[in-house]
Amino acid sequence: MVAAIVPPYLLARLAAAPPERFAHAAHAARATLAVVREYRPGRTRLRLSIDADGALVAETAPGPDRAISDAENSERLPGRLVRREDDPATSDTVVDEAFDGLGATYDLLWDAFARDGLSGLGGELPATVHYGVDYDNAFWNGERMVFGDGDGEVFSGFTRSLSVIAHELAHGVIDAEGGLDYRGQSGALNESFADVIGALAEQHLRGQTAAEASWLIGEGIFTAAVQGRALRSLAAPGTAYDDDVLGRDPQPAHMRDFVVTDDDNGGVHINSGIPNRAFHLVALTLGGFAWERAGRIWYRTLAARELPTDADFRTFAAATVRTAVREYGGQSEEARAVRAAWAEVGVDSDERPVP
Repeated sequence: MVAAIVPPYLLARLAAAPPERFAHAAHAARATLAVVREYRPGRTRLRLSIDADGALVAETAPGPDRAISDAENSERLPGRLVRREDDPATSDTVVDEAFDGLGATYDLLWDAFARDGLSGLGGELPATVHYGVDYDNAFWNGERMVFGDGDGEVFSGFTRSLSVIAHELAHGVIDAEGGLDYRGQSGALNESFADVIGALAEQHLRGQTAAEASWLIGEGIFTAAVQGRALRSLAAPGTAYDDDVLGRDPQPAHMRDFVVTDDDNGGVHINSGIPNRAFHLVALTLGGFAWERAGRIWYRTLAARELPTDADFRTFAAATVRTAVREYGGQSEEARAVRAAWAEVGVDSDERPVP
């Protein structure tokens, strides 16, 4: 499974763009679609804080081990290693954006879920930047995160968005926890969980509550020539972009609008809007920081390793209810919020309140 942030249907629309609108971007999209992406199956840090009495408190915690390589506009991986964990910032903005984004995602995983990196047991966080020429995507290849620079007409670069970086890292977390088949509903759940981590990483870095957050994935990667805010919206699937060339965001927000298709591995980037909306509803209902309760439920559901790799929406919904009951109780606010959210998007969670 090679999981990419930009869905193939969007690249296909761009590849067919009229030359008077996006000639260069259309060529870049065709080249991006033609690339064959091969799937290839601790440190500590000191943290200082001030306690309630004003005393300085020092504590050690696991830290990331980032390794950023430069493909130098080739399609060869891993590329030339250009920045390791203890190296200073470089003169390459893209390298440093990737480095900082991996660090911010690591901080979310550790602070919210006590997870040490991709595997949970530490290890390197490898990424490659400047992949290909005008490459219009970012992806996880089973071994590392890989980022193209974009074509400059439609896509302005993929390391500009923390949610994109965190999304790709999250695919590695999913793989480490046993995986979700990258097709159909299980593939949509795979994409949705990665979107959830992408949104939470941005919110964690910014200190935003669920109500304050934008819930956008890929905000800032479109140029000003595109009529759109981002690739996807967890708050309002189907509204992220509406462009005369790229078309309208096709994501549904309810099972009644579920898209049956053979494209996009059975609609993994399309139908992920349904579980995305469910998560947003849980987070908004519970309020506060979304990673604290809603995120905990979703993460614990994945990390329990009880999901079949071909889990459908109903199976995943039922598992999130079980997790909420286990963590907070059958009649808890959290369990009620999870049940209600899945019902709101038309998915039967197949669980009943526990007395």
